[in-house]
Amino acid sequence: MHLSKISAILTPVLNAAAVLSSQAPADDLSVLSSEVARANNQSLLWGPYKPNLYFGVRPRIPNSLFAGLMWAKVDNYATAQQNFRHTCEQNEGMAGYGWDEYDIRKGGRQTIHDAGNSLDLTIDFVKVPGGQHGGSWAARVKGVPRGDADPDQPTSVLFYAGLEGLGNLGVEGEPEDPRGFTGDVKLGGFTTDLGDFSIDVTSGPESNEYPEHGHPTYDEKPLDRTLVSSLTMHPEQLWQTKVIMFTQMKKEVDEMVEKYGSENPPPPYQLFTIKNEPGDGNMHLVQKVFKGSFEFDILFSSASSPQPMTSELLTEQISSASLEFSERFESVHPPQAPFDTAEYTEFSKSMLSNLVGGIGFFHGTDIVDRSAAPEYDEENEGFWEETAEARGRAQPILEGPKDLFTCVPSRPFFPRGFLWDEGFHLIPVIDWDTDLALEIVKSWLSLMDEDGWIAREQILGSEARSKVPPEFTIQYPHYANPPTLFIILEAFIDKLEAKKNASMQTYADSGVTDNLRSIFVDQPELGEAFIRSIYPLLKKHYYWYRSTQKGDIKSYDREAYSTREAYRWRGRSIQHILTSGLDDYPRPQPPHPGELHVDLMSWMGMMTRALRRIAVTIGETEDAEVFKTYETAIERNIDDLHWDDDARTYCDATIDEYEEHVHVCHKGYISIFPFLTGMLGPDSPRLKAILDLIGDPEELWSDYGIRSLSKKDQFYGTAENYWRSPIWVNINYLVLKNLYDIAIVSGPHKEQARELYSNLRKNLVENVFQEWKKTGFAWEQYNPETGSGQRTQHFTGWTSMVVKMMSMPDLPASEQKGHDEL
Repeated sequence: MHLSKISAILTPVLNAAAVLSSQAPADDLSVLSSEVARANNQSLLWGPYKPNLYFGVRPRIPNSLFAGLMWAKVDNYATAQQNFRHTCEQNEGMAGYGWDEYDIRKGGRQTIHDAGNSLDLTIDFVKVPGGQHGGSWAARVKGVPRGDADPDQPTSVLFYAGLEGLGNLGVEGEPEDPRGFTGDVKLGGFTTDLGDFSIDVTSGPESNEYPEHGHPTYDEKPLDRTLVSSLTMHPEQLWQTKVIMFTQMKKEVDEMVEKYGSENPPPPYQLFTIKNEPGDGNMHLVQKVFKGSFEFDILFSSASSPQPMTSELLTEQISSASLEFSERFESVHPPQAPFDTAEYTEFSKSMLSNLVGGIGFFHGTDIVDRSAAPEYDEENEGFWEETAEARGRAQPILEGPKDLFTCVPSRPFFPRGFLWDEGFHLIPVIDWDTDLALEIVKSWLSLMDEDGWIAREQILGSEARSKVPPEFTIQYPHYANPPTLFIILEAFIDKLEAKKNASMQTYADSGVTDNLRSIFVDQPELGEAFIRSIYPLLKKHYYWYRSTQKGDIKSYDREAYSTREAYRWRGRSIQHILTSGLDDYPRPQPPHPGELHVDLMSWMGMMTRALRRIAVTIGETEDAEVFKTYETAIERNIDDLHWDDDARTYCDATIDEYEEHVHVCHKGYISIFPFLTGMLGPDSPRLKAILDLIGDPEELWSDYGIRSLSKKDQFYGTAENYWRSPIWVNINYLVLKNLYDIAIVSGPHKEQARELYSNLRKNLVENVFQEWKKTGFAWEQYNPETGSGQRTQHFTGWTSMVVKMMSMPDLPASEQKGHDEL
């Protein structure tokens, strides 16, 4: 097995594990857990953790060092300013961009096909462990004019480094020529968390060329030099680097116009440059202007590392990171037939890499309405009007600052954490890097307030808020969201159980040292200790749902096995339940405080089952019995309250004008939620009707995936049409997984499930692949009539779950095999 250099970090941890695994008393386990946490933090400290930027690096430390890149084609006065790229956007003429390969612990390669700038940019990013401050990192930036471009086109590239908190950062050494640096540029700095460090921006290979011209400004500022502008800014302004850059450029433009007149300007590639003023400061702009293709390196060296980062070491690491990524991918997520081809493998690697490459570290305050207005209980008829008035008079407050380590749904449009998205994001991740997935779960749980609430959308700090309309920035402590993190916790329990049941070598016996990705599985005592450490938070979160989202059975004399187990989303408006995640999906009209929502009931069933299994794993037997009682009651009530015999499906419920319990049936994703959450076994009397609904082309089935709403529904494709017809990959994955679970065990519907599984897997994956190939992007949703990707582009959040689908078994080829872990 190819060993990673991360073994240098892990050797003492594993030696401790070997000694302690046989003893495992509480104190020793605590020491080992602390050592693993420290090693994980070292391994994960640095990364492109500003996913809202095309390239933005920072550590998982608040108010610390950060760095990034901007570039533009500068051949035209009118377009140069708008050509500068920095934040990921949907309207900049990109022909696709993202990570082709990326491992969060090693690095990878990002390619940016910037058609608007006629440039293909490749950024190789690597991390080298060592020392006491998270190791070193480096990036190699290569630009090549696209085929339709002038091969000598001028490109301006700016690297920047800023320091938000305490410490120092400055340019080391004076340039030989005050007009700019002829060689490498070195920044040096110090912070308490990072120690001493340096950043070298190299001049690049001799093949780099620079534009020349006859205007007198060239002699004043020749472009074969690197320009450095050092500034001191208010820390709150530092994230607005593009504005800072343009402010500096404008000063230079104004000076040139004043000196030479507006009728005799220098060429645009000379005009749009910064002043060379290197020194100390908390923001440093480093500008290079190239002719044609170019290349240079950015080398961050931690002083506590055994060796400094060099271009030679970077070259070695680029090669080894790529090799190790491919080897690991083939062992963890190899596409299965019919997707076991080179082009689908490339596609799958890209999707996984963009999911993991979209992980960010966020820090800042959020805006919360703590008014606890009585209207927010939504207990009166017409409550949606009352709650709107209450929100209007509320006085939200800033809370925090808080930290979050999370994947994001879309780098250009949703570069922040979303609670219900995250559980889906982590489904491919937990197989790829289990310990990373658990680190992210732990980060989300750290946001929980004393009541057990976690805000469904994490908009932390000014930079995050800049991407969100003001009316959507306020979070409400009575708003829930689907508890998908419990899907990941249940998957982790599956892994622990599989490890316990398997006769496998321990790491101490095998000699394998590259195991930070799975130490919580390979040392089950550590895994159980982790679960035990978060268990109080999981219980608090669970009981928050039970108390704040409960539905009303008794007031309306509903007949059900349990008088307690019924649920209703709060945050309802006349046409939306944003908190459900299924925003505009048709619900009972008008809204009523007696509504019951089958999707939330199903989520509560999944959550209860997961919590019961967790309690069993850590020996909380009394709790497990309580959760089993709840689970049984939910299973019974979901039929008693939500199954409609006439419609042969599950439906939301409301109260009619006669104060009677009635079903409101809109066939679609809502109707199959008990199936999606694993609550229907292979012998369920309801299963046949659900499978028929899924497979009916006049209802949910399409050639490209399962529709969100039935073609026969009166609201199909109407109004916003967000969850009223389009195909969503996250729900389709749940359909696929549960079809698989039915198809591999004995039961009356095995063959039907098998056929649906096989066809759905092929249809869905092939369509997402074809759209990726055609457009260069994964998409938020897909059109059920044409298969076209639509709405948000570069939606490499839960759409990346096709990675998992491709690696699922091709059932005709594995009919006799046991149940592969999903």
